[in-house]
Amino acid sequence: MRTTATVAVVLAGVLAGGACAKPNYIIAEPREMSPQGWPAARLTPHVLLVSIDGLRPDAIATFEAPNLQRLVREGSYSLSATTIMPSKTLPSHTSMLTGQPPERHQVFWNTAASADADLIDLPTVFGVTRARGYSTAAFFSKSKFQPLQQPGSLDYSQAPGGWFGRWNSERTLADVEKHLTASRPNLVFVHFGDVDRAGHREGWMSAAYGRALDRVDAAVGRLMSAADRSFGAGNYTIIVTADHGGHDFDHGSDDPLDVTIPWIAWGRSVHAGPLEGTPIRTMDTASTVLWLLGVDAPTDWMGAPVLRAFAPPPPQEQRP
Repeated sequence: MRTTATVAVVLAGVLAGGACAKPNYIIAEPREMSPQGWPAARLTPHVLLVSIDGLRPDAIATFEAPNLQRLVREGSYSLSATTIMPSKTLPSHTSMLTGQPPERHQVFWNTAASADADLIDLPTVFGVTRARGYSTAAFFSKSKFQPLQQPGSLDYSQAPGGWFGRWNSERTLADVEKHLTASRPNLVFVHFGDVDRAGHREGWMSAAYGRALDRVDAAVGRLMSAADRSFGAGNYTIIVTADHGGHDFDHGSDDPLDVTIPWIAWGRSVHAGPLEGTPIRTMDTASTVLWLLGVDAPTDWMGAPVLRAFAPPPPQEQRP
């Protein structure tokens, strides 16, 4: 009994210590950057990539999320895109941000406690973009993303500390707004975890899940307003997607409710309308981001750009 109690106390201490660990920030040294050095083939100078953790496509209409409904109405979209197996947060986001399936990136773990590595040593969309002279920023709301904060790939990045640290959408969005008042990154990744957390606690498509989506939807609206102020209205493209769906109180299976995700593009160079008959995988997201910025994807990436979602700008248009 005494041994069991001792082990429990030690374990509690370890977990508490991990939960209280400091956030992980990356702030790179300022670099000389010039639009003249950007690839001429770009369709947009700025891309916002938003991941709403655990968002089922049917939730957008069911809970009448106004900002997401606007993006669907005015943008190019699929409500039947697919994620990978296992349909878990870190494996799925690794595929989303590296253009590779799990059998290549080998990220099958989903927490720092079960991690096989402290760093995911594969080219990410951030590193490939930054190597071409663009600036990058990533706002992660879960500490499990720290392995994706690769040195040299990000001009600015933040993630909570600890093994299971997390920030709500209000905290994350406030930090994004602050950053965009002082900087104009070419690629901004924003992760919101509220919906997933509500699904695990109260169930997918529950009233609490809907309230969490309301908060995240409001954050998306504020994010677009911040982008208008920072980049200029009409001067950026936003992609909104998810890492997985869910059913009952969990996800991770090959159930269609787990693996079906939304994929929405809106803004500059977007050809509005449904992407019916266009299969979209989460690996395609990273390749699409690079294609929008005129950057060649690594030759071994499995993802491909979703070309049907976009139209080239008029030839006479002067790009900033």
